[in-house]
Amino acid sequence: MNKVLSTNATSQYYSDHPKFTVAVDCAIFGFSDGALKLLIHKRPYNPGKGEASLIGGFVENNESIDDAARRVLTEFTGITNIYMRQLGAFGDVDRDPGDRVVSIAYYALVNVEKYRKENIIKQAEWVDVDNLPHLCFDHDEMVSQSLEKMRRHIYVDPIGSNLLPEYFTLTQLQVLYESVLGHPIDKRNFRRAILERNILVKTDKIDKLTSKRGAALYQFSGL
Repeated sequence: MNKVLSTNATSQYYSDHPKFTVAVDCAIFGFSDGALKLLIHKRPYNPGKGEASLIGGFVENNESIDDAARRVLTEFTGITNIYMRQLGAFGDVDRDPGDRVVSIAYYALVNVEKYRKENIIKQAEWVDVDNLPHLCFDHDEMVSQSLEKMRRHIYVDPIGSNLLPEYFTLTQLQVLYESVLGHPIDKRNFRRAILERNILVKTDKIDKLTSKRGAALYQFSGL
């Protein structure tokens, strides 16, 4: 049987090599008021104290990077089983003025109505992605790459199931897609394309709040 060696047991083999701190940074997206949002906060400590930042943390001993990202997301949103995708590693030598830190970036999708505000760190807020302030370190690049990846996968991965309420209109779904893509979509073409994918279920519920005619409410299949 193969034995899993502890960190202390394996350190003798790599003692001649430099040690780095590994972090995870999470671009947490939500959708409300017809706009795509990003959860940011002001760093409570140096370096960069008071600067706008993504939410992140350091990888603990005996914790995988995915587990670290899940822990950070749950700690700061109060939600478990969050949709997340690994973006990649950011490891420029001088990316963090505090020390040599390699960060593994993720983007996550959260239903804004479900996150627990009392669990969010102080001075955190949802900001429209079109009106973001400058973020510290290389976090602007992380956000840019996250949006690019979301746009490439938006018609393959049903991200709406993570950002919209359980029941929604086709108009609400189209506004979400337009917010992510950053440009308007032809209504007729969008509806034909989205319905042909068979990922939606039309319910017998009617939206009487935002639609004068009473638009049909849909939900994602499998819910």
